[in-house]
Amino acid sequence: MIRRLFNRFLVKSILGLTALTVLPAMAADEAPDVFVTRLTTQALDAVKADKAIQGGDISRTIALVDTMIMPHVNFQRMTAFSVGPAWRQATPEQKKRLQDEFKTLLVRTYAGALAQVNDVSFSVKPMRYSPDDKEVIVRTLVKGRGDPIQLDYRLEKTPGVGDGWKIYNLNVLGVWLADTYRSQFAQEISTSGIDGLISALAERNKANKKKV
Repeated sequence: MIRRLFNRFLVKSILGLTALTVLPAMAADEAPDVFVTRLTTQALDAVKADKAIQGGDISRTIALVDTMIMPHVNFQRMTAFSVGPAWRQATPEQKKRLQDEFKTLLVRTYAGALAQVNDVSFSVKPMRYSPDDKEVIVRTLVKGRGDPIQLDYRLEKTPGVGDGWKIYNLNVLGVWLADTYRSQFAQEISTSGIDGLISALAERNKANKKKV
């Protein structure tokens, strides 16, 4: 039950990223809580209006996640943290393969749950923020058909002009996403090494693809 709720609400929360292609200059200057509010509102409205996604069109939702969400996550940082200390010993080719397979895993995970989005509302909790802050946590409350779920975003402010805030971790039901993968990956690395982790991710992605 907890795992199902975790997967469902995790993906709903990440929908807030889908609007990052809109008004990039504004995003660079926005306070982080305003940033999350704007993006989530726009994204939820867009998903609710998309009959293909609501109808369970996985190929369409995969394309949406890949083109609109992933470019605006600090994916290298997220992958490196999830892999843990072994990341520093990985070759450039291994790092590339890890990022590719991990991205595929996340894209399909998100896409598989996007069609479940309905009757969802959210609110952003008050926060203290200084314009000089480079990393912050934005806490929100997601309300659906069940009990309200607290969702926390870890954001970093990227230095490039117009880049603005990017997400590098999420906390749902008290569990940080990257930390969860870090624990899982550590077991695989301990048993089979970096190449073993890459192979395990590749096999998992192949299995997920057959379900589409």
